[in-house]
Amino acid sequence: MRRFTRSWYEPVPRTSHDEDEEIELAWPSLMAGRYPSHSRVSTVEHLLAIIVQSIQAVKRRIWRRSLFVFFKIRKVFSILVCLLSSLILITFAFFPSYTHLPPHYRALQSAVEASTARGRGNIHNSTVFIAVSLYDKTGVLAGGAWGQSLLDLIDMIGPERVYLSIYENNSDAEGEQALWNLRDKVPCNHTIAYDAHFNFTGFPTVTLPDGSVYVRRVAYLAEVRNRALQPLANLSIQFDHLLVLNDIYFNPLDALQLLFSTHTNHRTGRPDYRAACAVDFINPFKFYDTFATRDFEGYSMGLPFFPWFTTAGKAESRADVLRGTDAVRVRSCWGGMVAFDAGFFQPDTKNQLSSHRGRPVPVRFRSEKDLFWESSECCLIHADIQRWHSSSTDEMEGEEEGEDTGIYMNPFIRVAYHPVSFSWLQTSRRVERLYSLVHGLLSTVFSFPVHNPRRTEAPGQEIQEMIWVGGEMNDGGHFAPVTRTASHDGFCGRWDLQVLAQRDETGEGGWFSVPVPGLPGLSA
Repeated sequence: MRRFTRSWYEPVPRTSHDEDEEIELAWPSLMAGRYPSHSRVSTVEHLLAIIVQSIQAVKRRIWRRSLFVFFKIRKVFSILVCLLSSLILITFAFFPSYTHLPPHYRALQSAVEASTARGRGNIHNSTVFIAVSLYDKTGVLAGGAWGQSLLDLIDMIGPERVYLSIYENNSDAEGEQALWNLRDKVPCNHTIAYDAHFNFTGFPTVTLPDGSVYVRRVAYLAEVRNRALQPLANLSIQFDHLLVLNDIYFNPLDALQLLFSTHTNHRTGRPDYRAACAVDFINPFKFYDTFATRDFEGYSMGLPFFPWFTTAGKAESRADVLRGTDAVRVRSCWGGMVAFDAGFFQPDTKNQLSSHRGRPVPVRFRSEKDLFWESSECCLIHADIQRWHSSSTDEMEGEEEGEDTGIYMNPFIRVAYHPVSFSWLQTSRRVERLYSLVHGLLSTVFSFPVHNPRRTEAPGQEIQEMIWVGGEMNDGGHFAPVTRTASHDGFCGRWDLQVLAQRDETGEGGWFSVPVPGLPGLSA
């Protein structure tokens, strides 16, 4: 008799894989309406298992596709990073901007570095008047690197060829003491004045709707700059150059190059300009003096990084920058450090200048009179000196009258308002050439240059426009149609009103803009 054991009827242990196979085998039967007799799962459970399996398959396909796309994107990104890095390195090493000095710049640099004699950087024995209007709350400027750079510059020019005028006001006791300490070290003739309590009597004021009265900012700035120029009226010597310095960090050799190397006449070897400006930075990349700078056609600036000027009009200033010239043609500039033909600022003892429309020389800083039309005093001074011809400008070869303003921005000469930013300027300029395409696109996107309705006005032209009349904002003031005579300085302005305010504890601030009252068609 055959014996059977219980183990023959016990089910064989199954794995999850076996279950999957069973479900897969059961699927045709389910679809045909037949159900295997050995199945221990219901139809609903079969369907749910199939749905779960399908979802998992889709998830696997999506995951595989996502990984594929991710690796593709990462590969493309890696290639772009490598290309960009290579472009930056190649530009940094072989195509830097404003790094290789022209031969006459290198000659002056060698003369300064080869000697310690006084006047070693003044090869033509030029006379220079240095004017500084200073606000130095804690004395960090006069008592630090700025003061030492100024002393070094005087030494390089030659103390007997320099006159220094510094006017400082409203700084704290530390600033005043630092100024007196600097005065004791100055080796040249000088006038150094400190005004502890600046008198605002006689300044243009404006009354706001809340009844508060403010002094107009630009009128104040023009006055303090003029106070630094006051000694010029009483000095018998006729200066060749006027150097105006702001509270910037600068290299004294750069100041020499600005004075004596910018746009030199190849016959005489002497500089040939009405004004030559440095380029100032608020950080290693950001250009600062956009309020005062206008391109060769009078357009305002683009976004404040290289090459600074927009593609508007003929874009000649932008082209000059990209070409790497040391004399970028502009209508006005400032840059924290400006060299002028001093003849515009002194009595006409050399018959260099002639009066025009009854306006006598010398010129001085000034402000606008229209209530809601604002221009930088640093732009207006350039507008004024373009109304006369200097002997140096008459010597320009190959240029007809009106083709050159005689005002240049020199991107080789760079200054900054913070020592850390100043230390980075030699490095940041080596890659700035790469910014030009992005600058042009973004300036267009952000609608630069800002529209200026007075840019193209001709002096003497009769203009019909809406302007604010009636004096004060809360005393019957209103916009009304008027006829005015266009001036020569319309390119400097914009719809704005700037007034003085209390400085904060760090000495920053000190002014704000008042919104222009609404007027249809008025572009702020």
